[in-house]
Amino acid sequence: MKILAWSVGVLCLMAVVVAGAVWEYAGLYGLDVLVRHGGTYWIPVRADSRLLSPAMRRALRSSPPASPGLMQWRSIAQGFDVADLPVVAEGSAVDHVLLARIEPDRFRFVVRNSSAGDKGLDQWMTQLNAILVVNGSYFAQDGNPDTPFLSDGLLLGPKDYDAKAGAFVAAPTFTGIRNLAEQSWQMAFRNAHDAMVSYPLLLDGGASHVRKESRWLANRSFVGQDQAGRIVIGTTTDAFFSLDRLARFLLDAPLDLALALNLDGGPVACQGISLNGYGRKTYGRWEAQVEGDRVSLLVWPFGTVAMPVVLAVLPNQS
Repeated sequence: MKILAWSVGVLCLMAVVVAGAVWEYAGLYGLDVLVRHGGTYWIPVRADSRLLSPAMRRALRSSPPASPGLMQWRSIAQGFDVADLPVVAEGSAVDHVLLARIEPDRFRFVVRNSSAGDKGLDQWMTQLNAILVVNGSYFAQDGNPDTPFLSDGLLLGPKDYDAKAGAFVAAPTFTGIRNLAEQSWQMAFRNAHDAMVSYPLLLDGGASHVRKESRWLANRSFVGQDQAGRIVIGTTTDAFFSLDRLARFLLDAPLDLALALNLDGGPVACQGISLNGYGRKTYGRWEAQVEGDRVSLLVWPFGTVAMPVVLAVLPNQS
């Protein structure tokens, strides 16, 4: 009994030490991550490992060019359309981009942060009573925004930030993407009620803005603006794309995009829609760093990954 009590005491002490270290490093967000899914970490794998999705293995094997498959917009409300865009490579669908196309004057766009790490897609949908929720831009180790971030008029994130990519901005007179090569983020945020800086800018003016080739694969989300001023939101169901290849794919896709801004990727790349009896949800799962022949896969022991930063679409305030 003494040995058992001693062992329990040692385990409790170790748990306290670990919790204290996590609190010191990442605060409440870090503790919630441990409880929610046991933390995340990288493991080395082979490029043909069964731990990778079939789409990732195909991308790493030959990086085949991808083309858009057949898609059709479906209206589920006035000013709100949805579609499923297949990603076709070597004659078959290897991934899908789940799309929403929204007239911004008919709906309200907001960005929100929960640095406690206590909310995933389901919790955000419920709390906000949202029509759509998608992951937002990047966040720091404590769950707070890692880029300038305006939420219901409250400025969060770093105040001193040299942004050169893009920002999503929701203001009374404009909702869409701003190219920050042409203006500062402070100017882009002016008169907005919600906004966030993200990177990279995928498309502008019919051209890709991703100059660097990469083999980093992940579930992807983006927010775009088409030539008619409608907001287009997309999330992949798998991790076939690196950022440069995603940008090239969007150029060829029948979306008529004027601009597109990348959002955070990997397990946080989730999207949910609930409107007029229509519902869908997709949850991110995949992310792999690839350098040469070295592949590192992001994994977690159990549960689901939180979404500290989100972009949400709500009904217009009457």
